[in-house]
Amino acid sequence: MRWVRNLVGLAELCLESVCPLCQRSTARVLCCDCQQRLYCLHLAASEQGWQPPLPVLAWGVYGGALKRAIAALKYEQQTRLAQPLGHELAQLWLNFAASKKKSLMVVPIPLHAAKQQQRGFNQAELIAKAFCQHTGLPLQSHGLIRSRSTEAQFGLSATAREHNLAGAFELGEPFKTKPPQAVLLLDDIYTTGATARAAAYTLRRHQISVYGIVVVARALSSIRTEA
Repeated sequence: MRWVRNLVGLAELCLESVCPLCQRSTARVLCCDCQQRLYCLHLAASEQGWQPPLPVLAWGVYGGALKRAIAALKYEQQTRLAQPLGHELAQLWLNFAASKKKSLMVVPIPLHAAKQQQRGFNQAELIAKAFCQHTGLPLQSHGLIRSRSTEAQFGLSATAREHNLAGAFELGEPFKTKPPQAVLLLDDIYTTGATARAAAYTLRRHQISVYGIVVVARALSSIRTEA
């Protein structure tokens, strides 16, 4: 019946939302075109830097549509983007870690309380929730705390970033009470690695093993440096 078809069409239209990157109508979080642009930035297995002292697994290169997606998540309140980004990162991890039977607890890199209150959320925590839903790994959002407010890392030299983050992290109460066997850190972006190293140092100083860090995007310069 025509009225039924019209009703179904209207329902489908109402269920569609707007793509946060291009503003086109879409039934998913991202439209097909923007999704394709993201996949163009996906890192191949041969480009991964899973090497000590802090192994890094990154889904893609920080640029283009991926950079825009992370910015929209962080600064434009497009928190729904955390779901597809977290799920893509999770699938990468499952493919990578298929032969690695290791008990890990996921710990997102924390924001300082003042910054989180201002933003309303921690983007790394939102991504980590989606990541853990897909991987089945346990999540501890309060394993680390950012005890000292730091200057924005953007624009700082590598040395200045290291100094900026010295002593910025402390162990959270859950880990003081019951430290985990091993931790997998998670963040949205990896540039020079200063933030990740500072977080890992705090955990290791308390005899907590840090297996590595997974990130949505990695700066191309950091990949070239390792290569």
